[in-house]
Order: sequence, then C-alpha cells, then structure tokens
Amino acid sequence: MRVPDWLPALINAGRAFVTIGAVILFWIVTGWPSGTGAITFAAVTVILFSPRADQAYAAAVGFAVGNLLAAVFAAIIAFAVLPGLGTESFAAFAIALGLYLVPAGALMVQPWQTVAFGAMTMNFVAILAPANPMNFDTVQFYNAASAIVVGSGVAAFSFRLLPPLSPAYRTGRLLALTLRDLRRLAAGRVPPDWQGRVHGRLSVLPDEAAPLRRAQLLAALSVGSEIIKLRRLMHRLELDAALGPAFAPIAQGDSTTAIARLARLDAALAVRVGATLEAQHLVRARSSVLALSELLTQHAPYFGAGAPR
Repeated sequence: MRVPDWLPALINAGRAFVTIGAVILFWIVTGWPSGTGAITFAAVTVILFSPRADQAYAAAVGFAVGNLLAAVFAAIIAFAVLPGLGTESFAAFAIALGLYLVPAGALMVQPWQTVAFGAMTMNFVAILAPANPMNFDTVQFYNAASAIVVGSGVAAFSFRLLPPLSPAYRTGRLLALTLRDLRRLAAGRVPPDWQGRVHGRLSVLPDEAAPLRRAQLLAALSVGSEIIKLRRLMHRLELDAALGPAFAPIAQGDSTTAIARLARLDAALAVRVGATLEAQHLVRARSSVLALSELLTQHAPYFGAGAPR
C-alpha cells in the first residue's frame, strides 16, 4: 500500500481518536443512556469528512445542521402530526412522512448545501424511529435525537480544534518528499515504482497548488524517469562508471555542477562510435542527458532546494 504523505492521515487519525475518546469520556461520566448513539455519530462524522481536507469543517458543520433540522421536523411530525392521524391509517402516515421526505430528497440533489440536505433526508427516519404501534415517549425521542445532534456537532467542532493541514503546507511537503526521493534515486537507492509513487503525489496535490508547483512535481517525475532510463542505457554501453560523477551533484542538490558534468558526459558520448545497435543506445542516452540538463536548468531553484533526509 502506497500513501503519498502519511502526515495528513496521522492527523486525521489523531482527530478521530480525540473526538471519539472525548464522547466516550462524557458518556462514562454522565451515564447518558444514548451515549452510544452519540459515539456512533461522532465516529461516522469525523471519519466520513476527514478526507475532504479543507472542505471537511464546512461539510461537518452542514451535516450537524442537517441533523439538527431533521430532529426539529421529526419532533413536529412525531408529536404534532402523527397523534392526530390515529393508529389505523397507513396512507395518512405515508403522506405525513412524504410531505417532509420528498422535498428534502429533491433538495439533496441540487448543488447547494448538499451535505446538510443529505443529513436531513438520511437521518430523519432514524430520529423519528417509526414503529407499529408508534411510541410517543418524549424522553426517549429527545435522548435519541440529541445523541445524533451532539455526536455530529462534537465531530464538527473537532475540525476546528484540530484543523487539516493548509493546502500550501501539503503542497510543500509533497514537493519536498519527492525531491528527497529523487536525490536518493540519483545516489543509487532506486525506490520501487518511481512513476507510481510520484503519480500518487500528483493525484493528491491540492487544487489550490500554483501551476509552478505542479510543473516542479512533473519535472521531478521526468528527471527521475530519465535517470532510470539513462542508467539502463549506460549499463548496456558498459559506461556505468561515467554516471557517478554526473549524478552525484543531483543527489547533493547542486544543479549547476550537475548541468556542467552532464554536458561533459554528452560530449563524451558524441565522439563515441559503435555498431548500429550501440549507436541507437548512444542516441537515446544523449537524448536523456539533454532532457536532464533542460529540466535541471528550468527548475534550478527547486532541484537546489533543501529536502528532508
């Protein structure tokens, strides 16, 4: 299993642990009969919305507000509408629920406040808890409803208490981790599935990331791929020893020296003459050298920056 960056996942795990632990502690201290329901909804909310990163807090708040509105409408139907319908008419019961569920379900599919309307639709029946015969116990109703509202509300507050990493920080970490892996690759420690690793980081790059940062990550992907290809070609040409001096500056973050040594390597390859197959390898090796030099020149500040080791 490949994870582009473990830090956001660890923060999400820590938030879930703190939130669920706090609700459990409250349940133990107070002896609240519906504490298990609050634990369930706190866990569901914090786990469900954590992957949304910057949108997690707004989504969790919308979910909690939707649960609160569902509880209000469920109380109205349970104690103001259903008692007047009698216990024999299923059609009246279905109409009473349909007057709420049909508009709420229709609102759920529009783009505005989708999470809130989704909570209003999905959790309404759980809060109302219809039964045959219907139970109109107000204490039991408000205990169950408050568990759902409190659980989701505490989870929403947890996103404010332990907020996700900012897009800029996540972008910087992904670039730094990729640069670290690139330098290890240049030093000879080839990571498994280089392209898959960097593609994974590209897939989780925040939408707010600047185009330059995206270009730098793509450049790192290309540099690593060219290094791998050039190693393979130079091995076929039995020139492995010539790569060490050229790749060592890349591993050290010295782009200027790396470009100069790659130019000398290209000059050495240019004067080499071989058979037809060897000539093809030489041309491909020279193209990789030139591509590396171009990428290192275009993004010299990034490839020369510090990285965690």
